[in-house]
Amino acid sequence: MRATVRDEMTEAVMAYEEKPREQWLFDYPAQVALSCTQIWWTTEVGIAFARVEEGYENAMKEYHKKQVTQLNTLVTMLIGQLSKGDRQKIMTICTIDVHARDVVAKMIAQKVDNAQAFIWLSQLRHRWSDEERHCFANICDAQFLYSYEYLGNTPRLVITPLTDR
Repeated sequence: MRATVRDEMTEAVMAYEEKPREQWLFDYPAQVALSCTQIWWTTEVGIAFARVEEGYENAMKEYHKKQVTQLNTLVTMLIGQLSKGDRQKIMTICTIDVHARDVVAKMIAQKVDNAQAFIWLSQLRHRWSDEERHCFANICDAQFLYSYEYLGNTPRLVITPLTDR
């Protein structure tokens, strides 16, 4: 089972940019879609930081606008006809996306311009290694191999400043 989840994640990470996110997420099981959206959040924030360091001051603000657009699209989808499983998957992704949006907004408000800032490093960041074909979870200076254990399609705890600690 773990090998299957890992194989699905490998395919999903590579396919993420091939079609709009709101279509892509229907191609994969909930756990894979959720994990890969977290991997891509980490990747896209990293790209925004790189652009800031290159002198493009508005890179993080532009990424934040993209996040808001993505969330609005998911909310619109929730209003429509969905299977029970797809509705749960999208609600769960929304929960994680709201937290991701808030983290980026806080970094903008605090004028964070470096990927080594604690506010960023203290986040749970999923990362995909092409060389190892594995997902890693990073927080601060710790790194853990994602175990691909079955998590199912269940709601996630709403992330607040208190639960974020």
